[in-house]
Amino acid sequence: MSRANICMPCRLAAIAAVMGCTAAAFAWTAGWLTPKRVDAPHIVNTFESNYGIHAGLRRNHAKGLCVEGEFESNGNGAKVSRAALFAPGETPVIGRFAIPGSNPSAPDASIPVRSMALLFQLTDGEQWRTGMNSAPVFVVRTPKQFYQQLLASKPDPRTGKPDTAKLDAFFSANPETLPFRQWLKAHPPSSSFANTAFWGINAFIATDTDGNTRAVRWEMVPQSAYEAESADQKRNADFLADDLAARLAQGPLRWHLVLTVAAPGDPTNDATQQWPASREQIDAGTLVLRQATPQRSGACRDVNYDPTILPDGLKPSDDPLLAARSAAYSVSFNRRMQEEAALAHAHGEAQQ
Repeated sequence: MSRANICMPCRLAAIAAVMGCTAAAFAWTAGWLTPKRVDAPHIVNTFESNYGIHAGLRRNHAKGLCVEGEFESNGNGAKVSRAALFAPGETPVIGRFAIPGSNPSAPDASIPVRSMALLFQLTDGEQWRTGMNSAPVFVVRTPKQFYQQLLASKPDPRTGKPDTAKLDAFFSANPETLPFRQWLKAHPPSSSFANTAFWGINAFIATDTDGNTRAVRWEMVPQSAYEAESADQKRNADFLADDLAARLAQGPLRWHLVLTVAAPGDPTNDATQQWPASREQIDAGTLVLRQATPQRSGACRDVNYDPTILPDGLKPSDDPLLAARSAAYSVSFNRRMQEEAALAHAHGEAQQ
């Protein structure tokens, strides 16, 4: 029996979870969805209705852990961007590994996607924040498509799983989702955060010291060799955190930051499409992660990894998902901070 024929309802449910969770924060405060205007709070409300709320935690990627280290720039990135990050030297990094979804207790093997978020603290006071996924493309191209797939992936109260008929209808109506679905089928989930490649799926505009602009995407390429998750790992709900702790106990973990430079005509407004493999690639340096901490007490807890927070020399492209992410991340951040404050207040009263 071929892999493609194995438990198709299970595959559809897994893809739906990724689509609903990975895309959950992607909606903008603009009237794309007509005739009724749907803003970021509306989208986050819908996500909460679909997948529940866990007070004080992210509405998406709720299960995760903080990491810290530095980025060692080799100076090569300055070819396309004047951002201080790309000058030779080291930049402190506060990061986060996670899996999509709103359930902080979800088994790691239940979702085939991993994520890496990073905050680079530049010496001039600027920041670069980025959120990346372990697939090179996104499932949808526009916020409107996202909203439609969010509705299609709403779990059935009787089964707790999405209705496969509704998902099939959404896929048929949106062929742009095919590259993402095909990629997941061809790439089994990794056995570790450490051996996972992470892509910043959106395009950005880089400006060099002479004012020249070029569109770029980036990828974190691990030094550790990829391996698929094992049957034993699937029986451990928290194998990704356990594996990371064991690896870090042996020493730092490293990824290469690789910039891909677009050629004229390459799409910058469509995250469902990869650029050709022949495009120029620049190894801009090495991310070195040295320690991991629980997110409740770690440095990443209060970070909003808004991908539109960029240093001079980088700016958002015309990809509509970027503004969508920024708006919805803000809504989620504000809600969980309010919940954290309420929980702290209640704890303080209990101590009196």
